[in-house]
Amino acid sequence: MSDTTGNVIFYVLLLVLPLSALFARRLPLGRVAIMALAWIGIFATGLVVVGIVNQNQWLISGTRTLFYGPDQSVVGSEVRIPMADDGHFWAHATINGVERVMLVDSGATVTALSTTTAANARIDLDGMAQPAVVSTANGNVTGKSATIASLKVGGITATDLPTIVAPEFGDQDVLGMNFLSRLKSWRVEGKTLILTPNPK
Repeated sequence: MSDTTGNVIFYVLLLVLPLSALFARRLPLGRVAIMALAWIGIFATGLVVVGIVNQNQWLISGTRTLFYGPDQSVVGSEVRIPMADDGHFWAHATINGVERVMLVDSGATVTALSTTTAANARIDLDGMAQPAVVSTANGNVTGKSATIASLKVGGITATDLPTIVAPEFGDQDVLGMNFLSRLKSWRVEGKTLILTPNPK
């Protein structure tokens, strides 16, 4: 049995359930017919949408590229990040299990997080810690010191990474030099940022 045939049978079975429920309620035949046609229309629309998406994956990838830029890729152990239309490199990262898109900024001395990201990633902000100043491309920002238990970019993982959290960052998170300095190397070739991890 092909996947297409199996999918059709599955959706037919799903359609039979609400139709059988309608007939079991013993409603007037005209009303049952109208409701049955409505259910058939809903399922038919769903099948058409699923078929279009399955046969045109470029719709999904194109929409993602439009909003987030080209996806980063992993080649061997290296992570390759293409330059976005704004001229910056944006890394798809996971902070304590929370996915974020981070600006790679070699001008930032320390990785910086927005207060929203810090809260979602359950990062403990030490209320007793002295305020810390981080240098960014937009100037110096004062925030609270904290530590990221795990930050992943592709197959590269940094543990116990110091960070600064400040509301001045808005909704932007920055991957700074304290992450890049842990790599074996990082470089820009053409319009691609290449991150090379240290050997394990």
